[in-house]
Amino acid sequence: MFEPLPTPAEMAAWDQAAITDFGLKAELLMENAGARALDALEQAVGPLEGARVLLMAGGGNNGGDAFVLARRLLDAGAEPLVLHTKPRSGHSPEARYHMDLARRVGAELRRLPLDRAARVLETLPRPDIVVDGLIGAGLKGPLSSEYAALIEAMNRLGENAFVLALDIPSGLCGTSGLPKPVAVRADLTVTFHAAKLGCALPHAAPHVGTLDVRSIGIPRAATAATSPRQMLMTDALLDLLKIPAADLHKGKAGHVLVIGGGEGLTGAAQLCGLGALRAGAGLVTLACPRGVLAEAKAAMPDLMALPLGQSGQARFMPDCLEELLPHLSRFGAVVIGPGLGRDAGSGEFLAAFATAFARHFSQEMGKAWAPPCVYDADALFHLAQSPGLMAELPANAVLTPHPGEMARILGMGMGELQADRPSAARRFCQTHPQVLALKGAGTLVAQNGVLRLCPIAAPNLAVGGSGDVLAGVMAACLARGIEPLSAACLAVHWHALCGRRLEEDFPLRGNLPTEIAHTLPLVLKERTSC
Repeated sequence: MFEPLPTPAEMAAWDQAAITDFGLKAELLMENAGARALDALEQAVGPLEGARVLLMAGGGNNGGDAFVLARRLLDAGAEPLVLHTKPRSGHSPEARYHMDLARRVGAELRRLPLDRAARVLETLPRPDIVVDGLIGAGLKGPLSSEYAALIEAMNRLGENAFVLALDIPSGLCGTSGLPKPVAVRADLTVTFHAAKLGCALPHAAPHVGTLDVRSIGIPRAATAATSPRQMLMTDALLDLLKIPAADLHKGKAGHVLVIGGGEGLTGAAQLCGLGALRAGAGLVTLACPRGVLAEAKAAMPDLMALPLGQSGQARFMPDCLEELLPHLSRFGAVVIGPGLGRDAGSGEFLAAFATAFARHFSQEMGKAWAPPCVYDADALFHLAQSPGLMAELPANAVLTPHPGEMARILGMGMGELQADRPSAARRFCQTHPQVLALKGAGTLVAQNGVLRLCPIAAPNLAVGGSGDVLAGVMAACLARGIEPLSAACLAVHWHALCGRRLEEDFPLRGNLPTEIAHTLPLVLKERTSC
């Protein structure tokens, strides 16, 4: 369901463990990296006979990988030229080994002085392929002006050539995925053993291009001692959705309660309910003010209703809670927030609900169990206004903020949050035990400081109501009995796959949020063996 997504520091620890603890030779790891890079390049561009290949080799391990690749390109019939920015003495012993070997077999290697590197590139014959082995994932701080100018010159060459980056595009931060301040724009990045966090973040895609993960022989035992604090979601999450039994009853398929849909906002709650139904919930009940009940039922008869408050009351008020609490034990999962409203009365209702919810089950009913609850949309607005309410939420709750809501909860600027979403998610985890789903391109699901990243960025999800559908999908997964962290990851990835599939019919967007919901079972049909 997940693949490791190490930071550069975690990857370096795995490399070192393979060499120090298990005796694997660093020269062998470089040899394997160069060999796998050649495999990936041939797979991407086809036969390399006669291809002019310019390889940029820096002073780190990436430079050693480039020396190996140059030798293998020569054997494949290509015409490699290696420009290295460090003298031989500036390389590690293992990189020097491969540098000398490449030279002995006939590869052309030239020293490239940094102070005039960009000008030198402009005088070279146009290459067919540019290989970036300049700077690895361990980049700390901004690039020097010389390296920045060199990378910009490489990008100009890349406008008319295929660009392959070894492990990570030079200049890209391996943790944040941001250029420092410029980075190579690759068509293909071959990364070794595991994708690096920075490469997998969607905003890095213009620099990373296609990301191809290749094994270089690091033993599993070498990675066991250091578990990464980031994981990458995969399509295997859909395996959590078991093939239904032929005699399945709707009552066994999960019953979801949606609390929302106040005056003028019934659509949000209905989209949430639709998402839950399309995700397989057997029953969905909408708890809404009595004054909007007829409107809600007329628009979507698929939902059952639990009217709250006085006759004609169109907004949530604290008195709605008394009617709601006795019914909560009927449901396998609860969503609160879509269309709840941001007025003072709905805020008082949310505060009363958050305070009474866990107490109702643990004290009044004598039960330790309470249905897992998804806090979405307007519920998050009110929680941000009253930070003390967060302490009232049970640990099995799931919060689904978009970046604006997350910024309000953390009391930080939107730009600051978006510049380093993983750090923002971890900051939340430091003081809150609940599951967090920080929405956006590359949604992050976090709990206890460990991040799970959805690698899909789908612009077709950028439409009002998309988040309401996601909250319903999440609740349907919870109502099936899937534990909250897994349910959140499953819902996020499934929802993202819908966005990707909708690109086929709506390549320039224009799809409706209802169409996201209707795509849920279609994605499942295509992605599973059902």
